[in-house]
Formats: sequence, structure tokens, C-alpha cells
Amino acid sequence: MLFNSIDFAIFLPIVFAIYWAINRGALKIQNALLVLTSYIFYGWWDWRFLALIIFSSSVDFFVGKALSKTSVKHKRKTLLLVSIIANLGLLGVFKYYDFFVQSFVDAFTFMGVNLESNSLNIIIPVGISFYTFQTLSYTIDVYRRKLEPTNDAIAFFAFVSFFPQLVAGPIERATNLLPQFFKKRHFDYNKATDGIGQIIWGLFKKVVVADNCAIIANQVFDNYTQYSGSALALGAVAFAFQIYGDFSGYTDIAIGTGKLFGFNLKQNFAYPYFSRNIAEFWRRWHISLTSWFKDYVYIPLGGSKLGKTKAIRNIFIVFLISGLWHGANWTFVFWGLFNALLFIPLYLANRNRRYLNIVAIDRYIFSLRDFLSILTTFCLTTIGWIFFRAESITIALDYIKNMLNASLFSMPYVFRVGKLEAVLVLLFVLIMLSIEWIGRRKKYALSFSPNTNLWARWTVYYVIVVMIFLFGEKQQDFVYFQF
Repeated sequence: MLFNSIDFAIFLPIVFAIYWAINRGALKIQNALLVLTSYIFYGWWDWRFLALIIFSSSVDFFVGKALSKTSVKHKRKTLLLVSIIANLGLLGVFKYYDFFVQSFVDAFTFMGVNLESNSLNIIIPVGISFYTFQTLSYTIDVYRRKLEPTNDAIAFFAFVSFFPQLVAGPIERATNLLPQFFKKRHFDYNKATDGIGQIIWGLFKKVVVADNCAIIANQVFDNYTQYSGSALALGAVAFAFQIYGDFSGYTDIAIGTGKLFGFNLKQNFAYPYFSRNIAEFWRRWHISLTSWFKDYVYIPLGGSKLGKTKAIRNIFIVFLISGLWHGANWTFVFWGLFNALLFIPLYLANRNRRYLNIVAIDRYIFSLRDFLSILTTFCLTTIGWIFFRAESITIALDYIKNMLNASLFSMPYVFRVGKLEAVLVLLFVLIMLSIEWIGRRKKYALSFSPNTNLWARWTVYYVIVVMIFLFGEKQQDFVYFQF
């Protein structure tokens, strides 16, 4: 079920009404309702994939209980291994089997040996990478004794399948989200209003900014050999804002929806396009995934405590795995490698922790130095997005080669995209960036304090809703649903 669909517009109010109509003391009934509605939400695409999320949840629930009953080291390791094999095994079969088989065949073909491949041709279950990592982190934290395992199956299944963030995150940790299923939740008008505001802002970023940028990006990338360097640059920038508006917009809708039901989900984006270097960008982009890899891959490998050589190795491993997590294609692996190559010089120069505060935190206007740093970081990030968007590494390299020539400085032209449409897309991006710059000190840009004038707040909301209805008809799939 899509957030920007009529189905969800009907589904959400019905679930909301039933949820709060349930007696406040009946916490288990509320949790059971969330499990049921989350399965309906997920099964809307294909009910058969419900078996996967139920299996994954069951394995980790029982592994967690078993871990609580033993202190024997080798038994605990065996139980953890069961969880890892079960979860990553599912992910490997459904998402990566065909990729690795085809890569194996291609490698032998390159050496002159022809092999026949037996592909499974399985449709990738929506959101499998997200809920797999979420439930797996529970078992790892229980194994590390950072979390007490739960005996409440309903609460645990609700934690894994919670529909606002089930399909595309944020990837929640059990330490943050699971305890919220054990606390009585009372309707909070201010929290609900704030949630509605965040949903509206997320929809604006998705259907007004991202979906309109997608028209230009798709046109350019699908016909890149026919365009000038400036048009290719425009297409790359359009995709950069498409993927940001798409993914951060989803996150805002997810977090806002969570607030409607009394839950606090973690911030997943912190204005990444205002970053002054790549290290800062990765502290602000897809925060839940970045922190997941840091806690469960980078630090267990030794982090930066074993010397610079091993730290560089660990950085490469994390970025390469991160790339592969995004998709079963060598373009994603190369994208991860590209970002690692940008990150490592900052690490070696001890500049990877340089920008921990928000840019121009005590000013409204950025300095020339900040502007140049932001622009450079954005340009490098956008080049990386070309690999992310392209169908192959060869196409990505060819795209960049065609972009970086004398025609880069010509006036861009994209056929089948009218001048008015292009100007509107630029206007939408500028509106989003302006609002985010003004609100960059907040959890999300359109956040209002409870003391804000009610008329002013709702006027802003209504203006944005009107823009959503006027300019949000070019519906595109959420980019991250494929992951």
C-alpha cells in the first residue's frame, strides 16, 4: 500500500479511529490491532510475502527467549548464528541469488568458459532489507546483553511489522521502539497535529518535488546519448533531488504517522544536502542505516582502534556492504566504493569529524566558505548518484564522460519537458530548500512549536495541500521500495 494512494487515505483514518476507540487500558488489543493492520498494509502488495516477515519475526522472538535461558557462551553463539543465517539467508535467496549466480556465470564467460545459469527470477519482497535488519538488530542486542528479551509475542511482532516504517524505514532499534509497545498510549492533540504537519511535508517532498523531478531524470537517463553535457548535468541534479524528496518524504510520512498512534520514530534525515563534506553527508543521510552499519559491522571489525590500515579496510567493507544492501547490481557496489574513496581522505586528514554542528547554526545566511563546501559536496554526491541510477557501470561512466565536455556550459534542453514544467520543478526544489534552510535546526523543516499562531500554521498547511493537489498528479513509485 502506497502512502500517496487513495487506498492509504482510506486505510489510515479507519485504523486511527479504531485504534483510539479501543479502551486505553487494553494495550494488548491496541498492539494486536497494529499487527493485524500492519499485515494488511504489507499484504496489500502480495499476501504471499507475509510468510517471510512472520517467519523472520518468529525466529528472532524464539531465539531471544532462548538466549535469556542460557549463559553458556557457545550456546549463545549458536543461537545468534541461527538468527543471522535465517535472516540473511532469506535476504540472500530473495534479493541476491540471481545476482551472484549471473555474476559467477559472467566471470567464467569472460575467461572463455560458457556456463548455463539457473535463475530463480523471484520478485524481491518489498522492504525485506529494512525489516530484516530491524529484527536482526534485536537478536544481536539481546546476545550482547544490551537488551532484555521480551516474552510478549504480540508486542514483538508489532515492533517488527509496525506499518508506518515497515517498508522503507527508518530502521528502528528494539531499544527505542519495542519499549513503546509496553507503555500505555494516550491521545495527544499537539503530537497528532505535529504528525499531520510532518505527513503533509513528506507528501510535498514526495509528490510535488520528487515525482516532478523524476520526469526530467527519467527522460535524461533513458536517452542520455542524445543530450548535451548541460542536460545530463540537469538530469543528474534532478535525480539527486528526486531520491532525496522521495526517501526523506517517505520518512517524514512514516514518522508523522507514528505520531498519530503515539509513537516516536527516530530521525532518518538531517538536511544532508547542507553538508560541508562527505563525512557530514553520511551522518545526515539515511541515519538509521548508517548507524546500523557502524554499530553492527564497523565497530565489531575493530573500528578505528586497530590502526589506520585496518580502519581503512573497515571503512571500505562498510561502504561496499552498504552499496550491496541497496541493490543486487554492481552499480550499487561501485557507488559504495566511490563514497568510500571520498570518505577515506577525510579520515586520514582527521577531518571526518570536523562538521558536527548544523551549518551556520547561529546565522541565517551561510558564509562563502560554507556555500562552496556545500556546493562541492553536493556535486560529488550527485556524481555518485549517477552510478546509483544507471543500469550498469558502463552506462554510468559513459554518462559522466558525455556530461564532462564543452557542452556542459551550454543552455540545457530536455525534449518532451516543456519550459514551464522545467521552471516549476526548479521552483518546487527552491521552495523545499528554502523551507529546509529556515527550519534546519528542527527535527523536520515544517515543524511548528505549540505556541505558533494557529491561523498561521494551518494557512501554511493548506497552501502546501493545495500544491500537492495541483502538482502531485505525476505519481511515481517510491525509489527505496526496491530495496
